[in-house]
Order: sequence, then structure tokens, then C-alpha cells
Amino acid sequence: MSARPTTLTNALHDYLQAHGVRETPVMRRLREETANHEMAMMQISPEQGALMALLAELIGARRALEVGVFTGYSALAVAQAMGADGRLTALDISADYTATARRFWAEAGLAERIDLRLGDARESLAALRVEGLDGTYDFAFIDADKSGYDIYYEQCLALVRPGGLILIDNTFHMGQIAEPARWGENAPVVDALNRKIKNDERVTMVMLPIGDGLTICRKRG
Repeated sequence: MSARPTTLTNALHDYLQAHGVRETPVMRRLREETANHEMAMMQISPEQGALMALLAELIGARRALEVGVFTGYSALAVAQAMGADGRLTALDISADYTATARRFWAEAGLAERIDLRLGDARESLAALRVEGLDGTYDFAFIDADKSGYDIYYEQCLALVRPGGLILIDNTFHMGQIAEPARWGENAPVVDALNRKIKNDERVTMVMLPIGDGLTICRKRG
């Protein structure tokens, strides 16, 4: 037993990926292609994708929302986990990045289950609410520009049903969050949201040392 996480050495991380997650061939090819992308650091880890898929399966999610798509790995993981009757709404601003996502979603047979909406996520989330979709999503994942994190969190709280989950990525902010001397303009935004969620009685929460920090919130009824 240990009161602190075991240091994730390169060797241990290789072992984790070899024995601790299940990736479909399509997921693996997408991850490997994205590893060569100039913005590869935006890619979630396979263990994070596996955790997201497991959580979606545990709550019986059938409607999911993603704020920030990049090349589509997380959406692929969650859409697969929800099954044939699951539907995922994916929001992103980049037609370039999401072209890769569309290609791999189609290869996996998931293109019809994922509704990709391009544009500013603030506007897309507001549009979903105007459509009357408050309380209809089971699961939401936020992994977009940090400047909008608080807005995305509040909008997702409205759109997710009681008992549903909201996952927020990069809550360690590249490991800088506990070292104010290293902060740039976005670190205070992430720190403020972390502190807000810690004291937010609307949710039950935990922050986990997975990837660049992953916070999981369950919306209370």
C-alpha cells in the first residue's frame, strides 16, 4: 500500500499500456497517427480513454457530450462504449483536426452515432440549451481551450442529467498547477475552476493523477 501514486516511469507506463487497457485496432492506429501530429500533446492517453469508456458503460450512458475533439480518440472510446443506440455530440472549432477524427470514426463504423458541430464551443453549448437539451446528457467530457473552462463546466452542468458525469481534462495544467511561479495566463483559470469544483455542492467530485490530471464530477439530483 502507498499513500502516494507510484511514479510512472517509462517502463511502468509501457507495462500499463500493454496490460492495463484494451484498444481496438482502429483506436491504436488513431493514437499512433496522432503521436506524429505537431500538437500531439493534446491527445489523451489510452488509459484515460479506457477509464472514460468504463465510466460511460457503468452509468449506462446513451447520450454523451464532448467539448474539444482534436483527432477524435476520446469520442471514439466513449461512442464505442455506449453501444449501437448511443449518440455523442462532439464540439470543436477545427475542421482540420476533426478531419482525422471523422476518418477514424467512419472506419470504426461510428460516423452515424457522432454529431460533430464545428464552431465556438460557447455558442454550440448555448445552442444545445436553446434546443431544449438541458438534463438530457448522461456524460460530458471537457478538453478544450482553458479560457472557457468555467463556462463549459456550467453549461455541461445544465445539459447533464442528475446522476450523470462530467469529466474535465488537464486539471494539472501540464503539471504547473501547484507551482504558481510557473503559471501562464491560463493556469489561474484552471486553478479557479479546481477550487470552485472542490466546494461545489452541486456535484460529488474527485481529481485523479491520470494523464495531465482528470477531474470526475457526478451531478447530484
